[in-house]
Amino acid sequence: MTDAPGLPVDDTEASAGPRKPGPAARIIPWLITIACFAYLYARLAGAAGDQSVVAYLAGVFASVNWGRWLLLMIPYSVLFLIVDTLVLWRVVNWFNAKIPYNELVPVRASSYIISIINEQVGKGAIALYLNRRFGVPGWQVGSSMLFIMFCEFFYLLSWANIGYWLEGDALPEVFGLIPWLGLGAIVFLGIWILFFSGRILPGAEGFRERHILHAFSRANLGHYLVVLLIRSPALIGAVFVYKWALDLFGVEASFTQMLGVLPVIFFGAAVPTPMRAAAITLWVTLFPGYEGQMTAFGIVQHNFFIFFNAAIGLIFLRKANQELFGSDGAAPAKA
Repeated sequence: MTDAPGLPVDDTEASAGPRKPGPAARIIPWLITIACFAYLYARLAGAAGDQSVVAYLAGVFASVNWGRWLLLMIPYSVLFLIVDTLVLWRVVNWFNAKIPYNELVPVRASSYIISIINEQVGKGAIALYLNRRFGVPGWQVGSSMLFIMFCEFFYLLSWANIGYWLEGDALPEVFGLIPWLGLGAIVFLGIWILFFSGRILPGAEGFRERHILHAFSRANLGHYLVVLLIRSPALIGAVFVYKWALDLFGVEASFTQMLGVLPVIFFGAAVPTPMRAAAITLWVTLFPGYEGQMTAFGIVQHNFFIFFNAAIGLIFLRKANQELFGSDGAAPAKA
């Protein structure tokens, strides 16, 4: 896992804005995106036959009942905000400060606006907000954001294993690696927890007490499991929403098949590519024979989710700014 972008190098720099990514960090996502869309275009051109790719995709979009689709996606976006804020509230209250849930909703929602560019930059903005609004040391907040990102990997991998166990025969052969990845992750997590509890390598106490590792040095297995559990309603809700949405695009998939596929798709969505190109490419690869449907599906599912969440964020943006800067626009003094 990588450090969340925008976190200050020490507490005295906690109020500084997010650092700009280096040239490689800006260029590589675009290179991946270009490769993904070149692959998609080749698949679409082959499926379109005598039609142009544009006409082929237009036919797919015209066949969807968009009213029913919105009735699925809007409640799911709201559910995701509720769950996402609950995870943030739980972790911050464990490791940083006692902050009410309703105090975190505006900043969590507003951070989705920044997440249009990069999800992890959004987390860095939350760290900055909590430092300036509540005086929580910047590195320690950054540690909590890093803890959430760390748990995200195990959460998705756990559900990927459940999905594989339920319907592994219906999934591509490469998914057979998932149980092995799950086993490796369990071993790694066990060693990780033993290390941060001081039961192994006790001489590394100075490293464990670094501010950026604040949350990990105080977490036990129960903390990891609780985050996985309270995050899970978002994944379970996504299984139903994405399955029913696929029906609207004329593609059949079982609920258990979606449970096996979605965690892998969400790993792809975490790749910082414009328009979530990696996730769209995975849909087309995992559902061969439905190139047009799955391209259209991937584009609207992931990008509507991003932009609608940002629209929710706009509702809370004024309140978040008022809490951060005060009614006169001046930054409040640190606690």
